[in-house]
Amino acid sequence: MTNKNLIERSLKAVWNPCSQMKQYEALPLIPINRGEGVWLYDFNDKRYLDAISSWWVNLFGHTNPQINHAIQDQLGKLEHVMLAGFTHEPVVKLSERLIKFAPVGLGHCFYSSDGASAIEAALKMSAHFWHNSGQPKKNNFVSLQNGYHGETLGALSVTDVAIFRNTYAPLLRNSARVPTPDWRYAEKGELPKDYALRAANHLESYLAKNHAVTAAFIIEPLVQGAVGMGMYHSDYLKYAREICNKYQVHLIADEIAVGFGRTGTMFACEQANITPDFLCLAKGLTSGYLPLSVAMTTESIYQSFYHEETTRAFLHSHTHAGNALACSVALATLDIFEQDKVINANHTKTKYLNDISKPIASHPKVKNFRNCGMIWAFEVETTDPSFSENFFQSSISQGLLLRPLSNTVYFMPPYIINNEEINFLVTKTLQVLDSC
Repeated sequence: MTNKNLIERSLKAVWNPCSQMKQYEALPLIPINRGEGVWLYDFNDKRYLDAISSWWVNLFGHTNPQINHAIQDQLGKLEHVMLAGFTHEPVVKLSERLIKFAPVGLGHCFYSSDGASAIEAALKMSAHFWHNSGQPKKNNFVSLQNGYHGETLGALSVTDVAIFRNTYAPLLRNSARVPTPDWRYAEKGELPKDYALRAANHLESYLAKNHAVTAAFIIEPLVQGAVGMGMYHSDYLKYAREICNKYQVHLIADEIAVGFGRTGTMFACEQANITPDFLCLAKGLTSGYLPLSVAMTTESIYQSFYHEETTRAFLHSHTHAGNALACSVALATLDIFEQDKVINANHTKTKYLNDISKPIASHPKVKNFRNCGMIWAFEVETTDPSFSENFFQSSISQGLLLRPLSNTVYFMPPYIINNEEINFLVTKTLQVLDSC
């Protein structure tokens, strides 16, 4: 197999996601033959440092030996069995481990296949809870300006990214938006903490008027990913929890992108010491190996469905929910967190990358250099309408996989990245900045 041959065959047979296929005529696909650690290799053995963890999922490197072994071991026992009416050891163990790791009070795990599916489950479960509780009018949702929660119809209804929403607007259910606490929107001189309070006041004003018809408020804790890694003060989460309690509205924490250590703690909600009514997890749950997601919820919500009447049950399913292979990978992922004390090790790596990134932060083209745990981002001041594509291509030529969101460049590397690889990431990024 050659790079050229694979590209030609792919363009004839594969419809790539989130892509204008015609653009691949000028910006060719990058063929990948294998992966090892933080590196991806093409068929000529040219390597690329995967600085975005392959769409934010790969926590512990490509072809991780410990995770590979877990899959191989499980393959000899059970690959899959339907979870309706059956159960198996990996899904039970995983649920018990997640309950141990998650904020206190989240004691039930409902499994799906991907992040958007977990959001769909949480939205439906919230509305169904209120129906079972005799308040069927509470079936609307409120989300944040610039929020992203997925591209299936329910998840897209609470997403605020125009390029994804506009074409499908006639298919979507109306939902409300409140101002984002992203500190880039603060007034000049206004502290992130103060802006978080001001944004929270908008949420309270909305719910004061609309709580009787609102099922839940959905939020990406601490970092809003898809619109450019918008970061905000953890106090907003405290305010949101208090406001939702006051007006009897569920709080859905979408930690699909930020869970499993990305913000510096196992879950972002920990930094505000809150427990959401629903916690949605995916991506890093299986370190990018296999599709698996989960919506975790509380005992009180679970009990509202526990009844003799079938119509009160949560009648929602996914064929591969709780897939045994995927659960074994998730268990291996959690083992690595515990055995290697990953969160503490990441704090050291964060400090190192922040220190050597000072030339990026002070670069004349860069503004808003920011960091939250193992996520870094900055904007590049440019008038180039093709900046994102050009920066991506320049990065690839330097042996880096960086995929800007408009004019926002971000790093979300695998946690196994070492100092030498961090040096490579920073040095090559500066070279790309100087050339763009």
